[in-house]
Amino acid sequence: MNKFLAHNDKIRKEMLQQISKSSLEDLFVQVPVKCKNFSVGNSLNELDAQRKIKEIARKNNTELSNFIGGGVYNKFIPACVNYVAQRFEFLTAYTPYQPEISQGTLQVIYEYQTMISRLTGMDIANASMYDAASACAEAVLMAHRIAKGKKNKILISNKLNPEYSEVIKTYCWAQDIEIEWFEEMPDSVSEYFAVLVQYPDYFGEIPELKSIDTTFIVCANLSALAIIRPPKEADIVVGDIQPLGIGMNFGGPHAGYMACKEAYMRQMPGRLVGRTTDNEGKQAFTLTIQTREQHIKREKATSNICSNQSLVALSATLYLSLLGESGFKQTSILSANLAHALSNMLKGKGIRTLNKNFFNEFVIEVNNSKQFLDKLKESGILGGIMLDNRHVLVCTTEMNTEEEIVNYIEAI
Repeated sequence: MNKFLAHNDKIRKEMLQQISKSSLEDLFVQVPVKCKNFSVGNSLNELDAQRKIKEIARKNNTELSNFIGGGVYNKFIPACVNYVAQRFEFLTAYTPYQPEISQGTLQVIYEYQTMISRLTGMDIANASMYDAASACAEAVLMAHRIAKGKKNKILISNKLNPEYSEVIKTYCWAQDIEIEWFEEMPDSVSEYFAVLVQYPDYFGEIPELKSIDTTFIVCANLSALAIIRPPKEADIVVGDIQPLGIGMNFGGPHAGYMACKEAYMRQMPGRLVGRTTDNEGKQAFTLTIQTREQHIKREKATSNICSNQSLVALSATLYLSLLGESGFKQTSILSANLAHALSNMLKGKGIRTLNKNFFNEFVIEVNNSKQFLDKLKESGILGGIMLDNRHVLVCTTEMNTEEEIVNYIEAI
C-alpha cells in the first residue's frame, strides 16, 4: 500500500476537467432540490423516526402502471425467492470464489449453470457475470481470443441496447479493437473476428438468425427464450438474468449470464462449477475452471473478474425452480399476449406499431413522444421509453393486466 496515492486537489481538478465540470458540487446539480432538503425535525426516538419517514415516503407515487422495458423488466417474484436467498447461509459478505466454497453454494451455482445452458441451447454456462453490458463486452474479448489476434474488427448490430454498446466501446478502446456497426447483416462477414446481435433486439424485433462463418455472439432475453427458438446458431450467448425473479432495484444490482459451445470453454471469463464424486463415491461439487489472474498466470488470465454474482444467480435459480418449465413459459406467454393485444388496440386508435415480429416489446409511432408520455403519466401510466420525438418503446410483462391495457388506450 506504500505506493497508493490519495486524490489531491490537482488530480481532482484534472478529473473534473475531463468531464467538463468545475467542482464536485456540479456532479450533483441534477438532483432535484426537494430531494436534498429532507428533515425529520428535532431528534426522535426510533419509533417516531420510522413514522416520520413513512409519512414522507407516502408522498411518492408508487402505484403507476408500468409499460417500460428496455433491458429492465417489472416481473413477478414469488415471495419464497427472497425468503430463501436472504437466509444467513447464503446472504454473506464473503465473496464465494475460492475452491473451498460450501457444497450448498456450489450446487446452486451448478444448477444455475445447467438451467442457463438449457435455456440458451448452449453446451456450457459459467457461474454468472456482473450484468448484461459487461457480459457482452467480455464476450467480444473472448471472441477476440478465439481468433488468436488474426483479425481485429468486430461487427455489431446498431439495434443493440445502447447501454451495452457504450460498455463494449470502452472495452474495445482499451484493446484497440475496431468496431463496425450494421443495420442489416452483410452476406459475408469473414473479415470480422465476431458478429454480435441482440435477440430480440433493443426495439423488440426478433431477428432471423443464421449460421455465419465467424464467431457468432447473441445477446438474448431469457424470458423470450421460453417461447421462441433458442439461438443455437450462436457460439456465445450472453444477456441479463434480471427477468428471472430479480427486482428492478433502480437499475441494479442485477447479473449477467454467459453460455457457449464446449469448444470455447477455456476461453470463458469467470469460473465454472463442475460435478464429480469424492473418494467415497459421493456426489461432490467443485470449482473446475478458474481463468482469472488470482488462480493462473496473469498473462494467461481471460479476465480480471473478481466475483460472480452468486447471490443474484441463486435468486434466479430459485425463481426457475419454483415456476418450473411450464410456469416460466406461462409468464412469457402472458407477457407476449398482452403486448400483442396492446399493439392491436393502439392500431385501432390509429397508432402504428413498427415491428413485424416481436415478443413483449414494440415501437410505436406518435406525433409527439413527450406529449404522448406526459398525457399517460397524468393518468398514472408509465407509457414507455421515448426513443426520439416520434417513437416510443412500449413493453408489457405478466405484471400488467387487461384492465391496464384498456386504461392505456383510454388515456391516449
